Amino acid sequence: MSKILSAWFAVSSILLLLLCAIAISYSAWLAVLLGVLAIANIGWGFVIKARHNRRHGNTA
Repeated sequence: MSKILSAWFAVSSILLLLLCAIAISYSAWLAVLLGVLAIANIGWGFVIKARHNRRHGNTA
């Protein structure tokens, strides 16, 4: 995976988790939604990395 794409997933995940932490004070449902989105974003990053490694023949 390219460095820019890795940085994108890292920054977007941190922002989603930060918003989740802030949302805890306002709405539990919003906090849960943002938490689920953050976990999905992190998971999608791993999926993209695995596809990229498989396509380019990298094992690590």
